[in-house]
Amino acid sequence: MTDQTLARPGSPTTSERAGDRTAPSSAARSRRRNEILRHTGLIVFGLVMLYPLIWMAVSAFKPSHLVLTDPGIIPTELTLENFRQGWYVAGYPFVVFFGNSLVLALSSIVGNLISCSLTAYALARLNFRARKLYFGIVLVSVMLPMHATLIPQYIVFSELDLVNTFVPLVLPKFLATDAFFVFLMIQFIRGIPRELDQAAWLDGAGPFRVFWYVILPLMRPALVTTTIFTFIWTWNDFFGQLIYLTEAPVFTVPVALNALVDSQSSQGTGTLLAMSLLSLLPILCFFAFAQKHLIRGISTTGLK
Repeated sequence: MTDQTLARPGSPTTSERAGDRTAPSSAARSRRRNEILRHTGLIVFGLVMLYPLIWMAVSAFKPSHLVLTDPGIIPTELTLENFRQGWYVAGYPFVVFFGNSLVLALSSIVGNLISCSLTAYALARLNFRARKLYFGIVLVSVMLPMHATLIPQYIVFSELDLVNTFVPLVLPKFLATDAFFVFLMIQFIRGIPRELDQAAWLDGAGPFRVFWYVILPLMRPALVTTTIFTFIWTWNDFFGQLIYLTEAPVFTVPVALNALVDSQSSQGTGTLLAMSLLSLLPILCFFAFAQKHLIRGISTTGLK
């Protein structure tokens, strides 16, 4: 008896079963091929994006006369002379500038966390006159470039004899001038159920206690995001620090690199690259440590 004779009505034949086994394997091979192509494209794109950073890291260990004449990735000669020559800028070791940048970044973080969280809580939860107007001002200030207020602000701090100090760079952080973080926290607070506030009010808590014991602990993702962005932006800021810091003892890393360019412009390309590489290490370490918190904070902002 043949297979066709023994086959029950409606049951798949041998050829159909073989086709069923072949189809998934063919689909799996196609899916695997697409994944390989996708990952290959991502790797190539990543190498293209990382090429300037790789070139800078390699060139920092080349002699200065080979940085521009031998721009290849594989060095023919290695040296640490660039780091030794660039360690002292304007008579001060580079560690002084690292310390200044760290103090400025930490102070800015504290200022933004305190002022932006309080402002966001007031605009998102409290009912007071002209609240919508203030919120509109916050949104407009996000689109306002810092150059529009730079000259009036500089005149004010100059009249107060605060130029060449960290005060003009830190004080605005305690006044919630970074509207981006205020808006970020407002959106996050709006995703917190109001029933929690109402329960605290029924227990006799006032506005500040509601903020401190209810809202603030739930704002951790937004606070972490604010901390990360504030640190990176403050550490990399050059224009504002160049305007207000004019003497070497208070130079930050970006301003010190600018001074290094002025003093070593004729022959210090390798020195500049070496110090630039060192200035990137804190940012890379900080971002590697806080990357998962950054992604979590952005992805959960504004969601209940």
